[in-house]
Amino acid sequence: MTASKNLWEIRAQFSILQTYDIATAKTEVLKRFDHVIEAPNWTKDGKKLVYNGDGHIYFFDLETKESELIDTGIADSCNNDHVLSPDGSGVAVSSGRGEPGYASRIYTVNFGSGVAREITPISPSYLHGWSPDGKTFAYCAMREKENGIEADIYTCPVDGGEEVQLTFTHGLNDGPEYSPNGKHIWYNSVRSGLMQLWRMKADGSEQTQMTFDENANAWFAHVSPDGKTVVYIIYHKGDLEPGQHVPDKNVEIRSIPVEGGEEKTLISFFGGQGSINVNSWSPDSKKFAFVSYEKE
Repeated sequence: MTASKNLWEIRAQFSILQTYDIATAKTEVLKRFDHVIEAPNWTKDGKKLVYNGDGHIYFFDLETKESELIDTGIADSCNNDHVLSPDGSGVAVSSGRGEPGYASRIYTVNFGSGVAREITPISPSYLHGWSPDGKTFAYCAMREKENGIEADIYTCPVDGGEEVQLTFTHGLNDGPEYSPNGKHIWYNSVRSGLMQLWRMKADGSEQTQMTFDENANAWFAHVSPDGKTVVYIIYHKGDLEPGQHVPDKNVEIRSIPVEGGEEKTLISFFGGQGSINVNSWSPDSKKFAFVSYEKE
């Protein structure tokens, strides 16, 4: 979930697009931007990344290191909650449409068409997951309940239709993402007091806590395509409230085995919001992409 709108308008800093190699534990700087970019995906053919910036979505060619604007039609206020289709033919985005506050709806766009189709008429809805069979979206949505507005995990058909609520706890539940085999949805929740990673079956059953560090708030679990490793970002306890996901903090990217276990820090850097909001694994599971930031 993107908790504030138009972050690119209020964050004056440089963005460094990088990759991390799992085998060598080395990072590679791909490009330094003089503006805010966020949330790289990796295309299925391994040749490009997809990122957002200034409300738009872009391709980044890994060979030429050049960016290309993707036409997303009326979805022209895109935040950092975008997911590539399982078949690689398009992208689903979360985009506002000129509404105040946290307005965000989910749209689908086929590459090259420039036609955005609205999927979730109710806002705010923040996309994070697209099921491997291509049939279902998983997203965080803020909905009015008896006791006020609650942020929970929902699913709906990719062609639109009735949404199904999967979490029912007070406090923020966010970042739902499918495992490569489609059996589980990973997400993060504050139900334990701090933000931690959780996993449930795709129907919402067997909700299980997966990270337990009492000195960290864990966000945005991304499962590698080979189904073996989960990477995620952590904020240090005390740097922010558990339900906050903000930029400009000292953060870490960590990993755990997909069945849970020891949390391993892979890299520490200055970042946060926008660094690794979406699944950025390479198709061969050897690398992932992320964004760090520098103040002017």
